[in-house]
Amino acid sequence: MISEHTQFFPWRPALVVRSRYVRTRTPVQVLYPILKRGLDLVVSLVLFVLLAPFMLAIAAAIKLDSPGPVLHVQRRGGLNGKIFKFYKFRSMTNGHDHTQEHRKFAEAYINGHAPAVSDNGSGSALYKPISNGHAVTRVGAWLRRTSLDELPQLINIIKGDMSLVGPRPSMDYEVAMYTDRYRQRLAVLPGLTGWAQINGRSRLKFNEIVALDLEYIANRSLRKDIAVIIATVGVVLRAQDVG
Repeated sequence: MISEHTQFFPWRPALVVRSRYVRTRTPVQVLYPILKRGLDLVVSLVLFVLLAPFMLAIAAAIKLDSPGPVLHVQRRGGLNGKIFKFYKFRSMTNGHDHTQEHRKFAEAYINGHAPAVSDNGSGSALYKPISNGHAVTRVGAWLRRTSLDELPQLINIIKGDMSLVGPRPSMDYEVAMYTDRYRQRLAVLPGLTGWAQINGRSRLKFNEIVALDLEYIANRSLRKDIAVIIATVGVVLRAQDVG
């Protein structure tokens, strides 16, 4: 069994990225990790306190809508492939293991073979597991549409498993399928949102997501993080997919 603290990839990819893209380090770049962590803590703690009553209301709605736990806990790959417990509000029916369906889709998606499905709302193609519509609960459909199912990840940010901005974390079995290039996106903490999330997310092929993630890693800064956060608010308010 893989430990939650297992490091899948013991190399130091951040050094590879830094040596390739950053020739000199300004004082701001040196302070960036400290400033980023400060931003993560301040914003996530404030949001958690302010949204606590709303999150309790969501929890009650989930319990009233269908039997099962309020939170859905997954094993995801974080910094350097370290496995951590990832929290979401449960949006699917309880009692059925959806892992095999998702694993099959993930393998095809990562290898570039997943078929796109039509988004009836916009007419564009999405890369998501095909569902018969019965797995997602009524409350879950609303949570997904508004991205509110992601709110419990504020806990992950406070714990230090995630950041506000970074590549979205993949399931542990997805990380095991990564090529060497794809593993480079594990050079930084995963994020609640990211550069790929405001530039198409589920409308992108996986290699396109990786390209955007690596672009973010190469050019990350506090200013860019704040810009991504602001852009994410706009995307969520328009009820677009950012997950």
